[in-house]
Amino acid sequence: MSLKTSACATSAKAIRLGSIVAVAASAIALSSPNAAVAAGSTWVKSWTASPQPTWDGDFPLPTLLPFNLWNQTVRQKVRVSLGGDKLRIVLSNEYGKAPLVIDSVHVALTGADGSAVETSTDKLVTFSGSERLSIPAGAPAISDPVELNVPARGDVVVSIFVADPTPIDTFHWDAEETGYIGPGNQVENASIDQPTETTTRLFLSDVFVEAPAHTRAVVAFGDSITDGAASGLGLNSRWPDFLAENLAPDNVAVLNAGISGARLLNTQMGENAMARFFRDVLSVPNLETVVVLIGINDIAWPGQAFGPDDPFLSREQIIAGYRQLIAMAHAHNLRIVAGTLTPFQDALKGSPLEGYYSLKRDELREEINNWIRASDEFDAVVDLDKLLVDPENPVAIRADLQADHLHLSPKGNKMVADALTAAVLFSGE
Repeated sequence: MSLKTSACATSAKAIRLGSIVAVAASAIALSSPNAAVAAGSTWVKSWTASPQPTWDGDFPLPTLLPFNLWNQTVRQKVRVSLGGDKLRIVLSNEYGKAPLVIDSVHVALTGADGSAVETSTDKLVTFSGSERLSIPAGAPAISDPVELNVPARGDVVVSIFVADPTPIDTFHWDAEETGYIGPGNQVENASIDQPTETTTRLFLSDVFVEAPAHTRAVVAFGDSITDGAASGLGLNSRWPDFLAENLAPDNVAVLNAGISGARLLNTQMGENAMARFFRDVLSVPNLETVVVLIGINDIAWPGQAFGPDDPFLSREQIIAGYRQLIAMAHAHNLRIVAGTLTPFQDALKGSPLEGYYSLKRDELREEINNWIRASDEFDAVVDLDKLLVDPENPVAIRADLQADHLHLSPKGNKMVADALTAAVLFSGE
């Protein structure tokens, strides 16, 4: 992934009229009059990208972000899970240290290619009735409803204009989609003029659609394997994408709450799983099931470049973390499904992150997998280890199912999605 150097804005600070609306409402509490939906309908989250805090320069991976935004437009494309005639978007300032001022937001259906949109579908997005808004530090902001007919598995483009110098404290590192940053206010443009490209998500965290009242949701909660690392830029070939395609005919939304580098017990590339479980899972409306695939970074990071000072974790510590997720899910009457941890021999071999794999780490992975299979504490288990393993090498993923010895190819992701049947996800269906 790469981020071309973003051009510094040269225009003087413009004098802008209109009030700034401070929006502190929760992204999930859709209880205002503007949230009203047609009889028999409900607001359902149809796309998500879990917010992450930016990290310091001493971490071995770059943030891939410009220094700041200043008199620039950011255009981002997302593929929703379910469609609808109305949508709402959520912008996040969760990790901001000061209010995040957004000057204008537009939404449209995607155009032919690149940064293009269908201008006939372009709509202004307002927040509490205003075009401009100020999101307090630590808060999300949810938009007013926008009338836009979006098909299931359709692409929506969100354009955000920021006038003043604005630090980027909240983002999602691995978008597996190209975004565009251009000078000036281009939210209504058919394409972004003089664009630089980014493969991160900036501020945009959720898209809701108005859907039938009986719509259900599934959250895929995990690390880079769920986030879709190495699955192909712009291909929408992560395993949650394939699962969304499988379940869309049954009115089931699938939400990808994966964060590349995420861990069960420790925080660096995103908060630890226990810390973000409420935001990314338990707060999702109409949710029935969460699929958990996380833990390989807890095993592989300690003692190498990602976590040189992190202690090697025990089987008991990792299991205790899983038990906390199980307890939280069951306390909210949710079904929790686990995937066993997949093989990872040769992962990051030959890179500055050499040492991610070792026999000692793999032995711990197998101990954890044995507990996941035999404990009967999850509501269901999908044995991804056995599904994806190379039959000639039990510590490696089959060659055609992996992209880089750790992450999955589109074919491997499709196999994971197909293994998550309705019977597994919803018990007995």
